[in-house]
Amino acid sequence: MYVAKSPLSDADQKTVSEALQGALVDLVDLSLVAKQVHWNVIGPRFRSVHLQLDEVVDTARQHSDTVAERASTLGVSPDGRAATVAQSSGIGKVSEGWIKDSDAIGVLVDALGAVITRFRERIDATGEADPVSQDIFIGITADLEKHHWMFQAENG
Repeated sequence: MYVAKSPLSDADQKTVSEALQGALVDLVDLSLVAKQVHWNVIGPRFRSVHLQLDEVVDTARQHSDTVAERASTLGVSPDGRAATVAQSSGIGKVSEGWIKDSDAIGVLVDALGAVITRFRERIDATGEADPVSQDIFIGITADLEKHHWMFQAENG
């Protein structure tokens, strides 16, 4: 079986692979959380929040693929299985049932905030080890911060 060989040193590959795996887990979970809230949001701002949630889902799914493919490029097998995501995500749990629009916004502000914090740590961790992966994290963080701002503005 052929497996890609990383050009990184063993120490750098360990740092980068942990960062990529953590990012993958957070992005998969963010897409699931946003979709769960999307299905259950109710209230006077239903439509705008409902549509905004789909934008987060699309962003998270697109970036999860980029992160997983970067890991594969470096010879690291990405793990986006449900059990791995449930065990490793930095996002809090979402309650079941209907979610009032203002509460839905709060859930997303919190979830995005948690993911952004972890991404900023990954940016710092990968700067020396792999600027290419760091650049990916920077771009993702910018997109997530835009969503974070927009949800905060909903309750402004």
